[in-house]
Amino acid sequence: MAATAPFQPIGSLADAPDDTYRHIVKQFLESQAYREWTAAELMGHCVKFAPDLRLRKLMAEECMEELEHYEAVVQLYRKEFKRDVTEVVKQRLAENPEIVPMPQSWLETVISLFLNDRAGGKHLAEYRDCSYRPYSEIVGKILEEEAGHEGFGEWALKKLVTDEATRAEAQRLFDNWLTISMRSFGRPYTQGNRYAVDHGLKRRQSDEVMKEYVEDIKPTMRAVGLRFPPREQIGLELPADIDLTV
Repeated sequence: MAATAPFQPIGSLADAPDDTYRHIVKQFLESQAYREWTAAELMGHCVKFAPDLRLRKLMAEECMEELEHYEAVVQLYRKEFKRDVTEVVKQRLAENPEIVPMPQSWLETVISLFLNDRAGGKHLAEYRDCSYRPYSEIVGKILEEEAGHEGFGEWALKKLVTDEATRAEAQRLFDNWLTISMRSFGRPYTQGNRYAVDHGLKRRQSDEVMKEYVEDIKPTMRAVGLRFPPREQIGLELPADIDLTV
């Protein structure tokens, strides 16, 4: 269950209760900037795979949306920490160049969008009422603008996976992108998770969000005949009671 914040929401980190609160907000903003930057790169890269003009325009528009979301995080980070978060993002990319690969086909693009958009929506919803109000405002705007994105990946995936050959290729790609999408939730059961919930920074701990995400993608998986890889293949710390049956 979600905890009630023991203090009133704040509008500036100058009013944060302690250094842990400030550090966690800093991590939130750096991670959000990283997600928006890499999402924009992915969209821009994948425009060429879209099979018609309408879909190419859609991908280009979503790329611009991600850049606008990134800009909002840049401005808030600079206000609070007097530094350009782009430096942090570029350092993270340099240290982990393969952590988010670029799709190499339209099918891979669709699978990456299906999984990442669902994961991103679940992740951000936990911060809609964040006690650090400037972040909750950014999150609310992102969720509003991306409300229709989640349905696109599902629609396109059902159009593409029509036989055993495409299903086998989709399964291979799904196994890879599932891990990538679930990284956004962070590790469950950490002290930082507990602190964030207890101080109203997020609604629930990561294990609950992971389990909800897995249940959310199951109907589409059943519709196209996909299955979850073994939990050891996913390669992340998962809740012991997560249900990976479809």
